[in-house]
Amino acid sequence: MKERSGNITRKLPAAITLVLIAVLWELLCISGAVPAYMLPSPVAVVKAFIQDFPTLMFHAATTLQEAAWGLLTGILLAFVMATLMDRFMILERAWYPLMIITQTIPTIAIAPLLVLWMGFGMAPKITLVVITTFFPIAVGLLDGYRSVDQDAVSLMRAMGANRVQIFRHVKFPSALGHFFAGLKISASYAVVGAVISEWLGGFEGLGVYMTRVKKAYAFDKMFAVIFLIVIISLLLMALVNLLRDLAMPWTAGRDE
Repeated sequence: MKERSGNITRKLPAAITLVLIAVLWELLCISGAVPAYMLPSPVAVVKAFIQDFPTLMFHAATTLQEAAWGLLTGILLAFVMATLMDRFMILERAWYPLMIITQTIPTIAIAPLLVLWMGFGMAPKITLVVITTFFPIAVGLLDGYRSVDQDAVSLMRAMGANRVQIFRHVKFPSALGHFFAGLKISASYAVVGAVISEWLGGFEGLGVYMTRVKKAYAFDKMFAVIFLIVIISLLLMALVNLLRDLAMPWTAGRDE
């Protein structure tokens, strides 16, 4: 009971803040301080969300598919790059600056080029998600590998362990915490990256739907899409926390 009440107490300030923001938002709309065509009321947004729920789910399925494939590819790419950079110093010196450069280029500037090169299918969307998600995971893994207890590594070597065994039993377990920290960031980036790429071309997806309702000046529907993106991102981060607790049981309940 004490643990449950403690969790409620920790989450209460955030819930109160959200309620206050919603109330203030509604009051601004009711008072006419902000025109309805510029800022729809929360009630109008909720109504639009309920009315367009089937359409939102249809487009969300496409966006989630793009985000999932891109995130999985980003995880694989990050794991390979981080492991090789940890093993070979020359690769770290060659690849690390390039990794940083990929993150300094604005996403909105890359998306049109990807659409031009790959067309309007899922390929440019997945590629953009990969670009935006692999970096936090790769950096987290690399830092995790470097933070390993060197005494444990020396002990494994003294016991005759080879590089693969040291990696499996010491380095990788030590890097799990860093990996999930980077994965939590990348999970939220995945959905945003997919939506941004859909803005510039496509036939389905939340980004495509957002562009259509914006051109129709249906801002209540556009806000409904934004809220759905936020909800999906939060659910993905919660899923990452669940996976982390399963892989690292001693961290269970850390974020509660």
